[in-house]
Amino acid sequence: MKQILIVEDETRIAAFIAKGLKAKGYNTTIVEDAETALATPFSCQFDLALLDLGLPGQDGLTVLETWRGQGVSFPVIILTARDDVMDKVAGFKGGADDYMTKPFSFAELLARIEVRLKASNNSQQNQAKMQIQQGNMILDLRTRKIYIGDREVELPAREFTMAEVFFRHPGQVLTRQQLLDLVWGYDYDPGSNIVDVYVGYLRKKLGSTSIETVRGMGYRLGSG
Repeated sequence: MKQILIVEDETRIAAFIAKGLKAKGYNTTIVEDAETALATPFSCQFDLALLDLGLPGQDGLTVLETWRGQGVSFPVIILTARDDVMDKVAGFKGGADDYMTKPFSFAELLARIEVRLKASNNSQQNQAKMQIQQGNMILDLRTRKIYIGDREVELPAREFTMAEVFFRHPGQVLTRQQLLDLVWGYDYDPGSNIVDVYVGYLRKKLGSTSIETVRGMGYRLGSG
């Protein structure tokens, strides 16, 4: 069930939104001031936030900019009485995904929420397709880096290509000839020990057990 954060100091409006969203199958959390809003996203997992700008303590725009600066990535829809163009521009520049002014139609708000949730879900799915995880190692095809726990490893092109081959064939023993074909194509000397050299490079950077030797057969992806 999707979790919606409502940051709104007007109790009547917050209750109206929460009631409508609950009827549509959403869970909601209401906070009424900036200080709580700044702390809440890190203690709970939310899929989207509705953010008023006129909050007690600090302005809602400050909350939004702080969230984005701290890595909060869920969609944020600003819901405010401020209808000036410059306020809207500031909201989008601060990291808002959408901007609605009060008074508003709940049907329109719901439609905008559904659009943002769908876009966010598609983005997460696309990102997942760009990553391959094996054990505690994640190979990111977009950044061309490998993440091992909290450690980030950047590889030269050929080493990354070899690592990708191993990640795409988990548990499979790959012969030297297969690795030559998949990583180097026709650009290699069949009599060289280039495969063994590059396996050594990967072990130094990913861990001594990242690539296992299967005697007399070849190599396979290990535990990192």
